[in-house]
Amino acid sequence: MLALRPLMSTPARAVFRRQFLPLGSAASARLNSTISEAIIKDHRELEQYYNEITNSSDFEHQQRFGNQFTWELARHSVAEELIVYPAFERHMGSKGHEMAEDDRKEHHKVKLLLKEFQNMHAESVDYVPKLKELWQLLAKHIKEEEERDLPALEQALKSMEGESEKMATKFGLTKAFVPSRSHPSAGENPYFESAMGMLAAPIDHIADIFRKFPEKKVSPNPSTK
Repeated sequence: MLALRPLMSTPARAVFRRQFLPLGSAASARLNSTISEAIIKDHRELEQYYNEITNSSDFEHQQRFGNQFTWELARHSVAEELIVYPAFERHMGSKGHEMAEDDRKEHHKVKLLLKEFQNMHAESVDYVPKLKELWQLLAKHIKEEEERDLPALEQALKSMEGESEKMATKFGLTKAFVPSRSHPSAGENPYFESAMGMLAAPIDHIADIFRKFPEKKVSPNPSTK
């Protein structure tokens, strides 16, 4: 991080530092949620951003929410791979391993499509069609997680008081420090992905400063979402 500072202007450094402040009251209020509640909340936000894009014909509006969609989905996916899928394997044995592997494969397909989408401009005739292609796959994945995977995980954690809430806290903290753009080449293995994420995240977060987001000139604060 220190090596990056000479390359950044003073205003950029100020914004970048604000992204990594300790969790504020808004985030702290969510720390008692279960891991299922935290993940489902992200799912609903992604649906909202998708609808904002597909229901609009204003290119700037679509671009801003496209950046927001990418920002949220990239961080959400990596956090699941680092926190949630290893928990499937720890707490549910062979069934959990099978679930985790299925979800990792689906994530990889989503990441490939997200990488294409995140590099497109809203003015492109392929912008909304590419998002719809991505969403068709993502919606199926979300449905399987909410109806099959998360209930099974909560059942496995039932005898471990507070474990689901602890996972939700780790999930939120992890999202603050992982890449905010899709990097399929990092894979979905938590060990390799952690190392790649440490390299990619600072670059993504700096670049976000210069992207447009809904009602913002700079990227959202990851320590509050």
